[in-house]
Amino acid sequence: MSLAVELWQRYQDWLYYHSELGIYVDISRIRFTPDFVAQIQPKFVKAFADMKALELGAIANPDEGRMVGHYWLRSPEIAPTEELRKDITETIDRIEDFTRKVHSGIIHPPKAPQFTDILSIGIGGSALGPQFVAQSLAKADVPLKISFIDNSDPDGIDLVLDLLGDRLSTTLVLVISKSGGTPEAANGMKEAEAAFEKVGLDFSKQAIAITGVNSALEKYAIGNGWLDTFPMYDWIGGRTSELSAVGLLPAALQGIDIRAMLQGASLMDAATRIEDIHQNPAALLAMSWHFAGNGKGEKDMVVLPYKDRLLLFSRYLQQLVMESLGKEKDLDGNTVYQGIAVYGNKGSTDQHAYVQQLREGVPNFFATFIEVLQDASRPHPEVEAGVVTGDYLLGFLQGTRSALYENGRDSITVTIPSVSEVTIGALIALYERAVSFYASLVNINAYHQPGVEAGKKAAAKVLALQKQLVETLKASKVSLSLEEVAIKIDAPEQVEGLYHIARHLHANCKILLEGDLSKPKTLRMMLIE
Repeated sequence: MSLAVELWQRYQDWLYYHSELGIYVDISRIRFTPDFVAQIQPKFVKAFADMKALELGAIANPDEGRMVGHYWLRSPEIAPTEELRKDITETIDRIEDFTRKVHSGIIHPPKAPQFTDILSIGIGGSALGPQFVAQSLAKADVPLKISFIDNSDPDGIDLVLDLLGDRLSTTLVLVISKSGGTPEAANGMKEAEAAFEKVGLDFSKQAIAITGVNSALEKYAIGNGWLDTFPMYDWIGGRTSELSAVGLLPAALQGIDIRAMLQGASLMDAATRIEDIHQNPAALLAMSWHFAGNGKGEKDMVVLPYKDRLLLFSRYLQQLVMESLGKEKDLDGNTVYQGIAVYGNKGSTDQHAYVQQLREGVPNFFATFIEVLQDASRPHPEVEAGVVTGDYLLGFLQGTRSALYENGRDSITVTIPSVSEVTIGALIALYERAVSFYASLVNINAYHQPGVEAGKKAAAKVLALQKQLVETLKASKVSLSLEEVAIKIDAPEQVEGLYHIARHLHANCKILLEGDLSKPKTLRMMLIE
């Protein structure tokens, strides 16, 4: 039997198709064997049981004593309590009611009949999900256009605000932070408040908080008379929050059909509850990831969506997969260093970027192709006899897939009929469940993020060190060396950190550095009054 015939048979044996969603999952180009499938089957028995427990309300994040319930968002009837079911449905109703009032002008800015723009301020999942959905489902004519402040970069913030320009007076601001204490979101809010004040606008009359109940941000918003607040549930993590108010409110305001997104996710959830690997698309993905990386993340996941609208899907998956699976310890406390690195860009752009290395360089990855069957919503001209641009795109995808496989590079292909609210919701749900299954297979907790918290604590120490440096210079009547500052604050081991802080303050005209900048030890510094 020829290789082509064998692959065709393998394709038929392992192809998954969801008839209602029109979604295909093809893992035939992952070279697992029947023996591997038999060996991993017992682990899936546990994975299916773990998933049942999760949806029934088990404490899945023991670090914080929290349930994990993003699956309830699109099927409130399975939430473990009546209170939760009511809260979910009422929040969706409130989002739709608020959106209707904004679109009709009942809720409007103080100096104009209607809002024209949204400024979304958040970080991590509070930004990546809304950005991915906005890019995927964008239209030329939308009720409100959306911009994002998603970093603590002053220049980036200036650019966003400058591009809004005079439309700041008709911009609805969404501040998204579970606690209100996340520095990037808090900084973005303060920058926006200052921008509004600078041009004589009342920020509170154009601001919404999406935050935890009784959080510092909710109290601040209510105390300052903001337009409204919407809940971020403590049982939802940022990377799985897109189908909560975090993602649904900005999506609805842009004119996106949020009920269709929820329907797509719910349909996919139902498919991924089936306790049969062959009939469960998320289980197929998790099994393939496990085989490709030997259950240890030994190969990266390169995500290649062949659609401009899905450009941000790799960034969205990067957080979902890497924050969930990148863990030092397993559930038994063993050091395992788990994780799957995710990166990617859109096809066919990649064929002029890094496909050369994918085919002939280090074979340290497996690819995930995202195919969209519908070219566009309207006809396109032929670029040569009988061929349109979409035909070329298919050729590039299939050609790259074949070229990689021929040279020992495995791949998965996920195919959707079109980019729509239903299919975007389904893709979100598919990968959320695949991550959960994979975590169970390798015995880690997908729902905590101690590494992220460690980074936040380290950043706080740097800011505290900066305050000590500035206070020391303020109290000194003469310039000081790095070592002298370190001794004065009783932190001689922090001299390199002080150097990095001093260099940054010097670049921003807050302190003066004297000496040879290429020789840090020679530098002396003083505060610029």
